Amino acid sequence: MTTLTSASAKRAAYNRDAVLSASPARLLTMLYDRLMLDLARAETAQQGAEWAVASENLIHSQAIITELNLSLNTDKWDGAHGLKSLYSYVMTTLIDANISRDVNRTRECIALLEPVRQAWHEAAAQIPVPVPAAATGARGFA
Repeated sequence: MTTLTSASAKRAAYNRDAVLSASPARLLTMLYDRLMLDLARAETAQQGAEWAVASENLIHSQAIITELNLSLNTDKWDGAHGLKSLYSYVMTTLIDANISRDVNRTRECIALLEPVRQAWHEAAAQIPVPVPAAATGARGFA
């Protein structure tokens, strides 16, 4: 049991470090990936009438949508208002999916968000990744 606890602690530390060192674009894609994982888990749980598991994943999905919504800067991007509207609709739909135990509402959210997730991944791939000076052999001299 100690080995399992140690492995869990190492995995948690690795995940924490991955988040802390991620670029803003990578953080966004990580949030979308987790959102879609939560929705897939919720859908599976709803199909199996595992309501507590479904609820847990739908509530976590709502927390991610809230974070994505709060991170939008409507002053810097014209598309932010449309995305805010989508997030608002998805939030309402997720709440309804949880309350009514409606797998079709969960599937609707998946269908709406998957193209957005893919678009953010494509956009993030267009951003050049800076190479640390140590990796290029540079010694930091000007």
